[in-house]
Amino acid sequence: MDKLEFKFLGLSIERVSIFYGIFLIIFGISISLLSNSNSITSYIPTFFGILVYLFGHLSMRYPEKKKLFMHIIVLLGLIIFLGGLDFLRSYPYFFKNFWADISKISLLISGLLFSVINIKSFIFIRKNR
Repeated sequence: MDKLEFKFLGLSIERVSIFYGIFLIIFGISISLLSNSNSITSYIPTFFGILVYLFGHLSMRYPEKKKLFMHIIVLLGLIIFLGGLDFLRSYPYFFKNFWADISKISLLISGLLFSVINIKSFIFIRKNR
């Protein structure tokens, strides 16, 4: 009998994590290049993307440790979301630093969506025990 598994857009939560990690990696590098930034902080999305990708991959490779890795991923998603809230700090001068604010808004929105998807998967797992 197949094990019941949470899916988002037909993908397992581990695959969603891997794709989200890849998105963050590409996004962080792109923003840094587009803005001609010399600051290491412009690569923050990339650093988080590497971690999300790594733990998503590890959760698929080592299913016996999936619960641990997925909890780490949820924590990373929450940190990404909270980091995006830094956008509000630039009030009332939103977009004075255009690329930094675009990056923060992207982290805010994508981190929120990613966290919601992960929480829904946890609820699904809990209900189907």
